[in-house]
Amino acid sequence: MQARNSRNDFASKFTLSMKYPYVEASEAVKLIRSNDRVFIHAGAATPTLLLEALAQRANELRNVQTIHLHLEGPMPLVDPGHEQSFHPNALFIGANLREAVASGRASYLPIFLSEAPLLFRNNIWPLDVALVQVSPPDAHGFCSLGVSVDVARAAVDTARKVIALVNPHMPRTHGDGQVHVSRFTTLCYHESPIYTHEPSEPSATEMAIGRHVSGLVEDGATLQVGIGGIPNATLRYLNNHKNLGLHTEMFSDGIIELVESGVITGVEKKKYRGKLVSSFAVGSQRLYDFMHDNPLLSMLEASYTNDTAVIRSNPKVTAINSAIEIDLTGQVCADSIGTRLYSGVGGQMDFMRGASLSKGGKPIIALPSVTSRGESKIVPLLKPGAGVVTTRAHVHYIVTEYGVANLYGKTLKQSAQALIAIAHPDHQEALERAAFERFKA
Repeated sequence: MQARNSRNDFASKFTLSMKYPYVEASEAVKLIRSNDRVFIHAGAATPTLLLEALAQRANELRNVQTIHLHLEGPMPLVDPGHEQSFHPNALFIGANLREAVASGRASYLPIFLSEAPLLFRNNIWPLDVALVQVSPPDAHGFCSLGVSVDVARAAVDTARKVIALVNPHMPRTHGDGQVHVSRFTTLCYHESPIYTHEPSEPSATEMAIGRHVSGLVEDGATLQVGIGGIPNATLRYLNNHKNLGLHTEMFSDGIIELVESGVITGVEKKKYRGKLVSSFAVGSQRLYDFMHDNPLLSMLEASYTNDTAVIRSNPKVTAINSAIEIDLTGQVCADSIGTRLYSGVGGQMDFMRGASLSKGGKPIIALPSVTSRGESKIVPLLKPGAGVVTTRAHVHYIVTEYGVANLYGKTLKQSAQALIAIAHPDHQEALERAAFERFKA
């Protein structure tokens, strides 16, 4: 920890000695004009200071369109009274935008994460301004996009103007996130911890699911995992595995111990052999300290990390994703609760397809059998308006606390029977009746 602080202190002093033209956030956002399209760095890199400064200009601006992945912290652009000034467009919906999307004050743009950078690179969403949060310049004048390279790299490369919030708390990461200060139109300097999420303690249900999932992971497998109780539980059961690799869109705390214990080595990977590969990270300060200036980790653009052709080239890709509900034919809803938009398509299909095409790969959907209200997550029919993120033709493994169902190569009738077997016992009878009515057997 001390070593990292000393590096940041040096970087800060070097920055000041170079006399970069830092301005206040309120001055920087004056570059944004009415009718502009503005990219916002997302996740733990959300530049809240710039968003707050931009919101202060609501009375001066009209029809500023923003675009971004899920944002952390407050989202002042959707505060009441700002409807004529700002309209956020989310590629993935966070908690701070769900109500705004539901009320029409913000919009959702469904897209595979692998293709999201192309919105900017192919001029589908040409950007006037990009707002990013970066590490201080190094001795050569390069900053880092840190914990969120994903679509930010493409935004920085293509936006007409780039406003950078320089923060010594942003980890300097290796990979695609290096940006020279000459690319920035203007810079602000601000010292504040970036957003963290402490790892949650898995519940008994999540531990049971994690145990089942871990049983599907083979030695030498390449993992894709996210954040939350089920991924954390799964990773806890992998301590006796050997030579696992990591190629994932999201990097989180559960990986650290497996790296430090030698379980994750990456020696059997074909792409970035021996390296940890990710696109963005959300986690604890411990995670960010692990990431800082760590040559073992490569943070890459999502067009690469989520490219199905890249994913499938690694051995035994084991992709672990979740869902909101699954119907008896195997259709997976992961972005909405009925018509209510909840999250996004993200990279689920990128990795489900990539894993299924990988030699020995296993695409997995893992979820509790019931909601917090006791409603079954395995249902006869998806709720009206629910979005199908992963189709029944793409599904292989479904895991609940009651076991594993492999739907690959099964008829719809056989799939329904396999899903009922891992549903909560309280709901199995109703599901059996629904299956009989639908499939007549």
